[in-house]
Amino acid sequence: MVKILIIDDQPLLIKQIKYAFEDEYYKINRVYDGDEGLKKIENKSYDIIILESELNKRDGFQICKEIREYSSVPIIMITPMGEDLKKIMALEFGADDCISKPLNVLELKARIKAILRRTKKVEEVNLSPEFQIGEFKINTLGRKISYKDEDINLTGKEFDLFLFLITNPNKVFNRQELLEKIWGYEYYGDLRTVDVHIRRLREKIEKNSSSPRHILTKWGMGYYFKEN
Repeated sequence: MVKILIIDDQPLLIKQIKYAFEDEYYKINRVYDGDEGLKKIENKSYDIIILESELNKRDGFQICKEIREYSSVPIIMITPMGEDLKKIMALEFGADDCISKPLNVLELKARIKAILRRTKKVEEVNLSPEFQIGEFKINTLGRKISYKDEDINLTGKEFDLFLFLITNPNKVFNRQELLEKIWGYEYYGDLRTVDVHIRRLREKIEKNSSSPRHILTKWGMGYYFKEN
């Protein structure tokens, strides 16, 4: 059973989401403020978090950042319609995906299923549970990586993106290709989503993110992992 936690202070919206999923193989928990959501995540395991960006008591972006301090659970943030800056902020704070209001539950369902499919695909890829490429050690079951034996904390989407690039070394992928490969469906959002995730990856794995050695840009073409 897929366990989903909704953190939102709008009961009508929560009811709408619960109704959309009630006939499927999902278990929905909901809380009405961020602090309560943090407690739930600390004490229980979830497959997906749906997080409102504009919570009344505490800012949803800060809640997202705090979740990322100890968990890589996939997070979909709900953002206001037409506010691209808030979508980018959500990704910067660690969200894996965003969906705008007014909420389309069919689109939300597609995004959730895409994340779950991608996670399942990573688990089923013909890779050893643990393997090493250069100084990087990858644990596909625990969805963890380390560099020179130092652990690197990645979000779910960052891990998927890194795993895809490192297992396809020296092959250049444009942003649209990465959206299709990593997000697993025809993405409704902004191509800058890829740029944000690449930048965050570089900040975490590169000694100098402004002069990367591992994840490189081929100008006008896309991104690739350089095999040393």
